[in-house]
Amino acid sequence: MRTEQNLTRLDRVFARLDREPERPAHIDVPKMSRHRVALLALTLAFYLAIVWLVVITSWLVRFDWQVMFFRPYQQWPEIHAFLDYYVVLGQRGPTAVMVAAWLGWRSWRQHTLRPMLTLGASLLLLNITVGAAKLGMGRLGPHYATTIGSNEMGLGGDIFPSGHTANAVVTWGILAYLASTPRARRWLSAVSAVVSLGVGLTTVYLGTHWLSDVVLGWAAGLLVLLALPWCEPLIARAEVSIFALRDRRRERRSATAPVPVPAAPTPAPAPVAVPVSLKPRAMVQEEAPAAHEPVAPARAPRAPVYLAPGPHTTRSERTPVTPVGSRRPPHADRLPRTAPTPAPARPLTGG
Repeated sequence: MRTEQNLTRLDRVFARLDREPERPAHIDVPKMSRHRVALLALTLAFYLAIVWLVVITSWLVRFDWQVMFFRPYQQWPEIHAFLDYYVVLGQRGPTAVMVAAWLGWRSWRQHTLRPMLTLGASLLLLNITVGAAKLGMGRLGPHYATTIGSNEMGLGGDIFPSGHTANAVVTWGILAYLASTPRARRWLSAVSAVVSLGVGLTTVYLGTHWLSDVVLGWAAGLLVLLALPWCEPLIARAEVSIFALRDRRRERRSATAPVPVPAAPTPAPAPVAVPVSLKPRAMVQEEAPAAHEPVAPARAPRAPVYLAPGPHTTRSERTPVTPVGSRRPPHADRLPRTAPTPAPARPLTGG
């Protein structure tokens, strides 16, 4: 009868993960090529142009006010409930948790910390660059605007550029950046572009951002993704340092761990001397042969006196015993009995 181990789905997943004991060699790390440098320069120029158009209160600011007065959330109220949930794809907390869960699984499967470290580096760059721009320009949002037609700059706001849009570009675009095949990179790039575009337009629909905020958020997120190859050497050194620290901790833990010592055999307890006067008689008789050398062979057990010697037989099998002589005690005044004298034989003839 053949029996097989009933593996659960989680066991099969772990068995599949264990098939890759080493880091795959086909992982393609993007490099800062001329094409990427040129694209980075164009994106940076576009970023600065948007900022300049807003600062000088150009046609872009007037277009922002026109879109705000159009009030898209009043024109299409039926999609308001759906877009309230869709905009969560641009919030930093939920998106970072979802993407980190996927990249953490990839790090475990590929035995490398590069996906998680790359995500951390991209979020750090995003917070520094976008946060500094928000606080530096201080633009107010549409709901808090004070003067019609003004750019609302330097008034203590924090919406320029759009953090939702930039975060959507970085967190979903990092999946395309870390893709292991060109085909997967193309598909993930298209998906991240659609998601980030939808998140930016959703913020305009809800009235929380100007349209120029969204455009600048796209440029800010793209700048972070294009600059990531410059961080790859630092990410590699950080990975080596973390693995070295882990190995040192393992060695220190194994060195300080107590070595198991085999337990010594427990000695038998010494016999307690008991005075002979306090020992039972049977015990003294049993210990007596042990005191002499050599030990005599054991004697056969003796039957009690009230039992007949030999094997026990039934009454019918016993040999009858005839007593010799009389059982009566002898008397001096009593004569012993003699056999009677037989009478003389009578003649057979008549007379």
